[in-house]
Amino acid sequence: MKPTSSGNRAIEGPEAFRSTFGVSRETTQKFETYAALLKKWQKAVQLVAPSTLDVTWSRHFADSAQLAALAPPAARSWLDFGSGAGFPGLVIAILAQDPGSPLPNVRVILVESDTRKAAFLREVARQVGVAVDILGTRIESPTTRAKVGTVEVVSARALAPLNDLLQLAHPFWQPATVGLFLKGREVEKEVDAARFAWSFELELKPSLTDPAARVACVRNLSAVATGARTEGKPRDRN
Repeated sequence: MKPTSSGNRAIEGPEAFRSTFGVSRETTQKFETYAALLKKWQKAVQLVAPSTLDVTWSRHFADSAQLAALAPPAARSWLDFGSGAGFPGLVIAILAQDPGSPLPNVRVILVESDTRKAAFLREVARQVGVAVDILGTRIESPTTRAKVGTVEVVSARALAPLNDLLQLAHPFWQPATVGLFLKGREVEKEVDAARFAWSFELELKPSLTDPAARVACVRNLSAVATGARTEGKPRDRN
């Protein structure tokens, strides 16, 4: 389920989404249901920025869907925290059930502590018939950590600076885990700040949907010992 072309492009509407990501018409219809529910619930619950509702297919669906091609082949566990309206985690869960998905056996876990947003996620999952675990808890809660354990993929979007994301993700990390974080134009500064406390390998992938954005792909995450931190400057990049 790799995008059919590289570079930034307009992906507005179901047909453009379907051709870009190579999904079935049935999967596309699930996203149409998702989009309708997003508009309906937005009237009562602030799920996304109102200015983005008219560009949902590109700004939210395609932006999230691009992560599927960056996950380890045949990953079986995916944790998305601060899921909000389901981006990117619920999009990944829907894509995972497409006949052509490279992640046919993945278990997606959404963590969203806002009860109204968690209710929205459950309603979308119910109406589109997608299998997904939704935890209405905080990501740093011991209860969440006990229920989830370690995973192969961790993702988040528009939640926190990279340093904070790594702090939240670390308890769920195993040697093969990959972090996929959708970041904006300040990502380089966030990376430099994160290297004071964390050692990690990093690839910054161009965003499919926004020329100013990047996907931060993090591997081999470990905490930097307090005595090894360099005063006043980040550690050398791996």
